[in-house]
Amino acid sequence: MQQLDEIIGRHPFMEGMDPRHLAIIAGCGRNVVFEPETYIFREGDAADHFFLLRHGRVALEISVPGKEAIRIQTLSEGDLVGASWLVPPYRWSWDAKALEATRLVEFDAVCLREKCDADHDFGYELMKRLVPALGKRLQAARVQLLDIYGTAD
Repeated sequence: MQQLDEIIGRHPFMEGMDPRHLAIIAGCGRNVVFEPETYIFREGDAADHFFLLRHGRVALEISVPGKEAIRIQTLSEGDLVGASWLVPPYRWSWDAKALEATRLVEFDAVCLREKCDADHDFGYELMKRLVPALGKRLQAARVQLLDIYGTAD
């Protein structure tokens, strides 16, 4: 049976991470599975976890009262799911829904924040990986908003 640090060490988000740091983050993680059309988290709920997508697809959506949810991005194997765990007030900014049977590694956010505070080298390494993922997510949201609200002159 594979150890969790070996599994996450092969995930693109963790590629090249020091084995000592992989062991630290693995101590906060566990494997989880979500069935199709199951919400992994909902907008406004406590962002108490962080996920690495191992298999399947996840839709990031924004709820619109009286309308169908707007899909911001579809994530697949190798992607990061959820970053609101890092920024107070630690609430999800959108919904994440499994589109098919989906396997993820789930990390306890409180555990990770404590480990980042205790080991600044580990925290910095994690932040260097999270910031580009957040930038990519913001760009996807921007493009989606242009599709919805953009007008031709």
